[in-house]
Amino acid sequence: MTAPTVTGAMRILLVEDSRQLSNWLAKTLRRDNYAVDCVHDGDDADYALKSQDYAMVILDLSLPKLDGIEVLRRLRARGNNVPVLILTANNSVAGRVTGLDSGADDYLAKPFDIHELEARVRAQLRRATHQKSPVVEFGSLAFDSNSRRFTIRGDELDLTPRERAVLEMLITRLEKPVGKQALAQAVFGFDEDVNPSAIEIYVHRVRKKLEASDIGIVTMRGLGYVLRRSDGA
Repeated sequence: MTAPTVTGAMRILLVEDSRQLSNWLAKTLRRDNYAVDCVHDGDDADYALKSQDYAMVILDLSLPKLDGIEVLRRLRARGNNVPVLILTANNSVAGRVTGLDSGADDYLAKPFDIHELEARVRAQLRRATHQKSPVVEFGSLAFDSNSRRFTIRGDELDLTPRERAVLEMLITRLEKPVGKQALAQAVFGFDEDVNPSAIEIYVHRVRKKLEASDIGIVTMRGLGYVLRRSDGA
């Protein structure tokens, strides 16, 4: 398993045995402010999916050790509903049917256009969080899931990647408390041994940057953090 570039963002597991293609895709996705963990065989993919939570999986089917369909079947058998986008050179009808029937959410044949892949990733992430629009608004705070930028009353909010990851988790789970462990997994990489208490630092920093708005981060003891409007709406 290769360690991700730690960007502090919504995390994607990229499972692709071609290291050249994997490096290129990971670089593109990280440029889009996603955190990417890369694995190159089915065994590592199965282990990562058992031990970590991801916002999305991009899965090649032709993998060494354990093929992509078996990785997918095991994932769904565990009751994990994370969105899965299959990448494969097999563009036959039978191949697409097998992938979709095994629990995939989308299917993209190689070779593909990178802009289409990026759009499909955005669409799956919106669907997973029940967003019909790419822009989520909460009081004066807005989040554009296409550009991955936050604004307050139209002005861009200056956030570090890890601060953005915290706020993104909270705004895509409105009204639901997000625990420290879930935030830590979004902020820190797969290979980082980090105490979840470290997340308090980033929550504090985001709180400070939201002070000029009508939005605050409320601590719910024993449950985690949730965004709230100061006007009570």
